[in-house]
Amino acid sequence: MARLTFSGGIHPYDGKDMSKNKRIVDYDPKGEVVYPLSQHIGAPAKPVVNKGDSVLVGQLIAEAGGFVSAPIYSSVSGTVKAIEPRRVATGDMVMSIVIDNDLLFNEVTYPYVPPLERLSKEDIIALIRNAGIVGMGGAGFPTAVKLSPKEPEKIDYVVINCAECEPYLTSDYRKMLEEPEKLVGGLKIILSLFDNARGILAVEDNKPDCILKLQKYAKKESNISVRALKTKYPQGSERQLIYATTGRAINSSMLPADAGCVVNNVDTVISIYNSVIKGVPLLYRIVTVTGDAINNPGNFRVRIGTNYNELIEAAGGFKTKPEKIISGGPMMGFSLFDTNVPVTKASSALLCLTKDEVSMYEPTACINCGKCVEVCPGRVVPKKLAEYAEHGMEEEFVNNEGLECCECGCCSYICPAKRPLTQNIKSMRKIALSHKKK
Repeated sequence: MARLTFSGGIHPYDGKDMSKNKRIVDYDPKGEVVYPLSQHIGAPAKPVVNKGDSVLVGQLIAEAGGFVSAPIYSSVSGTVKAIEPRRVATGDMVMSIVIDNDLLFNEVTYPYVPPLERLSKEDIIALIRNAGIVGMGGAGFPTAVKLSPKEPEKIDYVVINCAECEPYLTSDYRKMLEEPEKLVGGLKIILSLFDNARGILAVEDNKPDCILKLQKYAKKESNISVRALKTKYPQGSERQLIYATTGRAINSSMLPADAGCVVNNVDTVISIYNSVIKGVPLLYRIVTVTGDAINNPGNFRVRIGTNYNELIEAAGGFKTKPEKIISGGPMMGFSLFDTNVPVTKASSALLCLTKDEVSMYEPTACINCGKCVEVCPGRVVPKKLAEYAEHGMEEEFVNNEGLECCECGCCSYICPAKRPLTQNIKSMRKIALSHKKK
């Protein structure tokens, strides 16, 4: 049994059987597509098109708004209908480019890209930056920035997060099975940027078929290994993944590069392969549409900007009216009050559940059982932090390591009193981090 893991964590029902055996299906949008200008951490992208302009698939429609930013490309052909605020999965209204899809999907001619061996490190970073690639595991940090640490010679490990520990999600699982050569190829590209680094494909041991397949494609690569991780949530969280695979620890004031590591998600690495080898910008992502309220759960390769309502229809629609719809997984996703929102670079799943189990329980007084402390991967005391948050005690919250919380949701999940521990801590963390920036 795999022993690579971390202290704490939980074993929730994973729900993956609904979609894990469904091959990735291509889906093209039928209606208008919407491109929020903030699909990443950092400065919003800046439009380079105007209302009424005709666009093609692969055409730049918004340029990076700064060093920590990312450009956006049209995934359809058609006409720019508007540049206006549109709602996104988090509930915010974000300035967006709206394109009236002509359903022809006429594509630009992509520029020639020299063979990898003729590309310098600077060339590779430029290709990744210009392709608009960001972290597609949910964080959305611009990938070119992540791959440009101040001291690249001190990077010892490039860890690829193949854990997919969030319940219900199976898009990375399908990618590993269907496109392992691109995943290994993308990792080789990243390793070419760091002279002293070794690559690690870190897979939970509930995916033995992925482990075998990746070992087959990586066996000729002396600087790439496949490591089996103990199946446990949140095994794929950046800090926990680094500790499990390298034994190195980081905290909230550190970046992975400070521990000699770079961490990337499966879909991100495959997008790097497509941009550097084929010269194609980020136009698609894989989305798992699942849950017991969905007729035909599955995994879809969708064009960025596609409306969530279309994805629901692509999965056969609802077999019963859902009480809860989540963008992402049940542990760290966003509950939706409106499905009229677009797929973005950071969209991973659409989870539709017949029952809203969280609303079925009324929180009661803490019974001091200590379970939240046992499962916390950040090794903090969630009960105390939640109390400080409830009473607006920011200084006490920070002094008791509140910023070390990774917002994984383990404490709320395990709490027998059904207290919203993570939600309270998350709110105070936002306040404390904003004050810290100032």
